[in-house]
Amino acid sequence: MSALVSPEQLLSDLGDTPPLLLDVRWTLAGRDRAAYLAGHLPGAVFCDLDADLAAPPGAGGRHPLPSRDELAGAMERLGVRPGRRVVVYDGGVAAAAARAWWCLRWLGHEDVRVLDGGLPAWVAAGGQLEAGGTTTAGDQPAREVTTTAGDGAAQAAAPSSSMPTVTAEDLLPYDGVLLDARAAERFRGEVEPVDPVAGHVPGARSLPTSRLLDADGRYLSPAELRDLLAAAGTDTGRPLAAYCGSGVTAAQLVLAAHEAGLDAALYPGSWSHWITDPARPVATGTD
Repeated sequence: MSALVSPEQLLSDLGDTPPLLLDVRWTLAGRDRAAYLAGHLPGAVFCDLDADLAAPPGAGGRHPLPSRDELAGAMERLGVRPGRRVVVYDGGVAAAAARAWWCLRWLGHEDVRVLDGGLPAWVAAGGQLEAGGTTTAGDQPAREVTTTAGDGAAQAAAPSSSMPTVTAEDLLPYDGVLLDARAAERFRGEVEPVDPVAGHVPGARSLPTSRLLDADGRYLSPAELRDLLAAAGTDTGRPLAAYCGSGVTAAQLVLAAHEAGLDAALYPGSWSHWITDPARPVATGTD
């Protein structure tokens, strides 16, 4: 099943049993709750990427994965329940929504899709917005929803083998194709606006996530994504893995691979974790 849902499909799907909508708007400066309060899809609940989809920054990188229990608890508070459909969206860049999709799939929640094109595509398709906070079941504030132990996502889901991960040790060296999702100039080590060391993991190949989207901010077709990934060397039958700066945008490469019919592992700590050990090699320049 596709990991994407078009705004047109979602508009027709908001009937008596609509999916749970998670607004995951986020920038490198942090969560974008102000934008959520200014206008979001009707009924959407705000999901804080930094607090809900990541553990505190530290030795594991800037956005290390939370523990399974921590992630499940956060998803329960937001209204995720076994069997409930979930649609995640962001401001159109697609990275934060892909991270939410990956995390829910990793947790074992299969029925989750990304709104293709995010909020801008929703508005362009004629979708309405509502302002202010919203509520979940029980009419409690979205960020204050409580659950009864044993009735939510944590009890129903186990980490999914369909969402594999790799570690730094797996990449020394990696017997597969490793894709770097960052901008090409960061990959080459010409600039590094976020992390203290510039460059890339030796052997990695550059595939910026900007190339996954069309001019309207929607994902390319599965055939186009297959061609793009093949050009990056993924047609060799070898394992495929992806990383970025901190494990957020790399989820877009995993999603793109999924749409293209490929399985890709995620390096959760990504570059921000790789450089915590000065003994790990750093490469610069082209592939």
